[in-house]
Amino acid sequence: MLASVVFALDVFVAAMGHPVRVTRRDGEAVVLMSESTDQARVSLLGLAAQLVAVSTSTEGSLALRMSDRFPWMLALSPADQESCANDILTAAQASFVTNQPHLAIAELTSWRETATAIAAGLGAEPVEWLDDSESVERPSTHGKIRKG
Repeated sequence: MLASVVFALDVFVAAMGHPVRVTRRDGEAVVLMSESTDQARVSLLGLAAQLVAVSTSTEGSLALRMSDRFPWMLALSPADQESCANDILTAAQASFVTNQPHLAIAELTSWRETATAIAAGLGAEPVEWLDDSESVERPSTHGKIRKG
């Protein structure tokens, strides 16, 4: 009995890192996974539905069709809208082929956050690049704070 409890615990611990298929003698196999893994799969399917809708339409450019589904893309320049559309499609294809939902979700999130930052006016100021690099000494270890 104790061995089966330990085995069950090991299965649950393993399911936190990746889906685990549990084969049953009396029925269909069961797959255990973390909620975040399940949510990633649901998000990927939602993205897939959007991309299928975009790709089956023939009106306008890919970027125009995608900005209809993802209005935040309108904050991007036309060139960035094209890059965004292509990058998201490429990442989605990689996600589907490798069964790694985070690839497409991360790409979509990255572009959405970029568009949000642009819409908020971030990046409108010119960047001042420093020409000279300044050396910094390594911190000393002899001044450690002691817990007491």
